[in-house]
Amino acid sequence: MSTPPPLLEQKTTAPYGSWPSPITSDVVSGASKGLGGSAVDSHGRLFYLESRPTESGRSVLVRGGTDEPVDVTPKEFSVRTVAQEYGGGAFSIFGENVVFSNYKDQRLYIQAIDSKDSAPVPLTPDYGGPSVSYADGVYDRLLNRFIAVREDRRESSLDAITTIVSIELGDKTIQEPKVLVGGNDFYAFPRLDYEGKRLAWIEWSHPNMPWDRSELWVGYISDTGDMYKRVCVAGGDPTIIESPTEPKWSDEGELFFVTDRKNGFWNLHRWVESENSVVPVYTLEAEFAKPLWVFGMNSYEIIKEQKNLIACSYRQKGRSYLGILDKNKSTLSVLQSPFTDIMNITLGVHCIYVEGASGVHPTSIAKVTLDDRSSNVVDFKIVWSSSPTSSEYESYFSSPEFIEFPTEVPGETAYAYYYPPTNPLYQASEEEKPPLLLKSHGGPTAEARGILNLNIQFWTSRGWAFVDVNYGGSTGYGRVFRERLLQRWGIVDVNDCCSCAHFLVNSGKADGERLCITGGSAGGYTTLAALAFKKTFKAGASLYGVADLKLLKEETHKFESRYMDNLVGSEKEFFERSPINFVDQFSCPIILFQGLEDKVVPPDQARKIYQALKAKGVPVALVEYEGEQHGFRKAENIKCTLEQQMVFFARLVGHFKVADNIVPIRIDNFD
Repeated sequence: MSTPPPLLEQKTTAPYGSWPSPITSDVVSGASKGLGGSAVDSHGRLFYLESRPTESGRSVLVRGGTDEPVDVTPKEFSVRTVAQEYGGGAFSIFGENVVFSNYKDQRLYIQAIDSKDSAPVPLTPDYGGPSVSYADGVYDRLLNRFIAVREDRRESSLDAITTIVSIELGDKTIQEPKVLVGGNDFYAFPRLDYEGKRLAWIEWSHPNMPWDRSELWVGYISDTGDMYKRVCVAGGDPTIIESPTEPKWSDEGELFFVTDRKNGFWNLHRWVESENSVVPVYTLEAEFAKPLWVFGMNSYEIIKEQKNLIACSYRQKGRSYLGILDKNKSTLSVLQSPFTDIMNITLGVHCIYVEGASGVHPTSIAKVTLDDRSSNVVDFKIVWSSSPTSSEYESYFSSPEFIEFPTEVPGETAYAYYYPPTNPLYQASEEEKPPLLLKSHGGPTAEARGILNLNIQFWTSRGWAFVDVNYGGSTGYGRVFRERLLQRWGIVDVNDCCSCAHFLVNSGKADGERLCITGGSAGGYTTLAALAFKKTFKAGASLYGVADLKLLKEETHKFESRYMDNLVGSEKEFFERSPINFVDQFSCPIILFQGLEDKVVPPDQARKIYQALKAKGVPVALVEYEGEQHGFRKAENIKCTLEQQMVFFARLVGHFKVADNIVPIRIDNFD
């Protein structure tokens, strides 16, 4: 690992993009571990799921919170589910055991946490391959069974059957799971009340995504474990547009959940069972939840020691806040926290564990101890970090600047995080403006978040400006902002990215002749569409991006198979917004990166646009990775992608030589 050089009093003047930096591609690819959720057992011990690029992306359950974390998962296992392809909710801890999904065969296993000699034991049948996945499970202590979402792809990936099932734990023989809830397209968040008599869950149907319209149901369970009655709590009224999410029972039997029925923002609500009515707990123009891309999200916790209080997080204008909500008084107290971005909250014993980050903190877990009387923070301690050595490079960090910029629609604005070039040893001449790399996030219903990301710092510490855009359609800004993209994907996102780039050029923060764009998945589509339909950018990089919308609809997985119906529209729009159909309009260099096991955006997408651009004579390169799916998890591939993007842009647009010793790949129509 590189060691930062000593700081000099006088900076060296050198062109933007050519500065040496200790934040190397090895540092980026090897230092950042992923976080797949956290939990606390009955003893108050913290567990978290850690994905490791240096172990080919293997996900390991770790018992942490102490000076010496202990791996729980044996080396031959990896805790990961591919339910809905994006996974999440891959493990659940109860008593002395953990139930988890194993990546290789997608079966559920049970393992004793503390026994060194205890090997994981399979709970679900072996179907001869990873064709059935489980996620988001909970333990039924009354009937000693495990209840989870199951996705069955044995007949078809596009028409997978999703249900809520129960798996018996007491019988030593492996039995076929029992279907408790079925018949709709999708399910999530099965949650039992304390007595095991009521099960809450979320469901939705095509063509909706869960953030468009969903329903919250409660089922009543008999002594034999069957469901004898069902009640729709929220989302069933066709006159109310809402997307309830994250149901949670209190120990007293109250059902809480988050929905956006009142003001277009996800706020906390409560179910009045006797009247089958819904009442708001607290109303604010802020998001108290996130879109359901992955299972197992946890945005709030009911504090057991003070039953009227709820620890929660909410997001407002590009920043997360940690708060304590008094459900009886309907008041919200904001807690002091160094995190500006919060992902999940886990209830501990006399504390909460917060998954969060900031402009100087990488994704971390903090133990937050609260005062019993005032609920103020008395101690804030980071107990896990995705990049524990990142602080060594703090003098090289570029701090994100939250910006609001005008779009092409009069009176409308969008948002972004701008990172200026930053290096304590180097500066450019006053006459030069920096090259800009604009990132278009995926989803497209996702959100750029202004947190410490060594991937971004790799660019800025070498003299690049970087901007992460929240175009119309992004989450975090309410339903109205999110729905700007309906029927206009490939238009609003592209226009907003171009508007952001022009805004930065006009502000003197970027060189208009050295504007580059990058993005993965839906962000890769926005990248290709911007290069096909606009002339703003001079080069682009598409990571597992979409070139042909019609082909994507035919080949993608069930979860997103109807997503584009609302985002694009008619067959005519599918054709007119597909970059592959307008290759003649491309003139800028493009580099493509693709995983060969990608089920979300299959490899044909990258190969088709690559061949077409190559035939047209546009400088183009394609990098394919064996064993990678949607998103790159292996350190060597993360490293290669980062390095080759930079060298590609430097050679074709930047007009400078990078300081790193990188062997460039061959570029068709250029070398």
